[in-house]
Amino acid sequence: MGRVFMLNIDDPFATVLKEIETLRARTRVIIVDFHAEATSEKVAMGWHLDGKATLVVGTHTHVQTADERILPNGTAYLTDAGMTGPHDSIIGMEREPSLARFLNGMPTRFEPATGNPRLNGIVVEADDKTGRALSVTRISHSEQELVAL
Repeated sequence: MGRVFMLNIDDPFATVLKEIETLRARTRVIIVDFHAEATSEKVAMGWHLDGKATLVVGTHTHVQTADERILPNGTAYLTDAGMTGPHDSIIGMEREPSLARFLNGMPTRFEPATGNPRLNGIVVEADDKTGRALSVTRISHSEQELVAL
């Protein structure tokens, strides 16, 4: 979990290295889901783990980015995987109560939205012997597109 604009917690840059070393004894393919607010912090984590993790993918902001790539040392990277859920919402909640909170500054009860679902994510092909990413593909599909598949 990141620290910029979020609760102050342990140093994620040091903690992730310890966790990767623990996992390395069991697997070469290592996926890091970096739950963070700031794009700069997510990009920094990608470069920090290039060659140490198979994939570094950011989550939290609910908006899929279009910067998927394989970094020079074999780590697949995407700043934010995006949201799987109701696309015509405010990060998964009904628009009216969410918008009202921004307009009047008063607390409001959020209700999960249900319309126009989308699937956002990333598909990575990896070499199971080296742990290096071989290909990376960002996905974003509407309900109609998924039914057609």
